[in-house]
Amino acid sequence: MSLLFEELDYRDTPIGGLSLRRRRELSLGVDVFEIKLGDEFLMSSLFTASEIALARLGLAGLAGDSLDVVVGGLGLGYTAQAVLDHTAVASLIVVEGLAPVIDWHVRALVPLGGALTGDARCRFVLGDFFALAASGAGFDPDAPGRPFDAVLVDIDHSPDALLDAGNAAFYGEAGLARLATHLKPGGVFGLWSNELADDAFTARLARVFTNARAEAVTFHNPLQDKPFTQTVYLANKPVPR
Repeated sequence: MSLLFEELDYRDTPIGGLSLRRRRELSLGVDVFEIKLGDEFLMSSLFTASEIALARLGLAGLAGDSLDVVVGGLGLGYTAQAVLDHTAVASLIVVEGLAPVIDWHVRALVPLGGALTGDARCRFVLGDFFALAASGAGFDPDAPGRPFDAVLVDIDHSPDALLDAGNAAFYGEAGLARLATHLKPGGVFGLWSNELADDAFTARLARVFTNARAEAVTFHNPLQDKPFTQTVYLANKPVPR
């Protein structure tokens, strides 16, 4: 049996101490990988349903067999892997603001690290997702201005619960409109949230995009033995008439 607890890495970052931990959850008989920022949990391998749903729901309505996708926020890699599981995906850029998180994948310290780094379609970009979204150059440093079929984001806890107050402008109408410039016509913007759907944010999406909606993702929490619901927001860039 593996060790009951192990801190695999710890790094100081500009936004606080970042740690990668692995612990044995005896009640379930599984190893759980967790990322913490200070005392705050950012990601757990025990709860991945909504991260995976972000990719599956975001790509479900897209046509074509050569999709170009951006994922904002690497975490433990579950959204990125679900994107790559979609056979129509030709390329994936994962934008991550914290170098240690990329390093954990490159060193295969996390369960999906080897699969992501071993897939030629996947590329990690170290950068501030929100700054890139607001820029004219966009997300691909090798092809400034390149548009994408989908941009899927899992960074903040919700549009109102932010890891950094500086991210707030992204969730306003002007910030969402700048993000839309990096999408192809009909392209999808997807956003993960730890909270129940916020009608005010969905309405804000609708003022910038079309088909704005909030999808509830409910899964069983085995530690509390009860269901838990998170949200995936989805919207499409308008297609010119």
